[in-house]
Amino acid sequence: MAERLDAECCEFMCAHEDIVAKVQQEMPDEDLLYDLTELFRIFGDSTRIRILYVLFASEMCVCDIAQLLGLTQSAISHQLRALKAAKLVKSRREGKTVFYSLADGHVRTIIDQGLEHVAE
Repeated sequence: MAERLDAECCEFMCAHEDIVAKVQQEMPDEDLLYDLTELFRIFGDSTRIRILYVLFASEMCVCDIAQLLGLTQSAISHQLRALKAAKLVKSRREGKTVFYSLADGHVRTIIDQGLEHVAE
């Protein structure tokens, strides 16, 4: 039988223990990976992406966004709740009107990088 060096081998695959150990050490913990999965899930809806994209241009209220996207205020409010829960948008009240904007510059970076990737 062949001598086993620094790898555990089977019929089809040979695991390189040093590489596996290094990568295992660098992996984020499961909770953080779960949170990242949930963040990307939010980007899986075209209405939410469209809302984020219009908020690049300006802070807006639900009525403005609904008119711009041709959707109901109820549909926009529903999506804004999800975006706010994911910390992608923030809101501020001015009298009876609530205005929404991007939570921070990371949101635009994520969208811009995604657009760049799909345009390649």
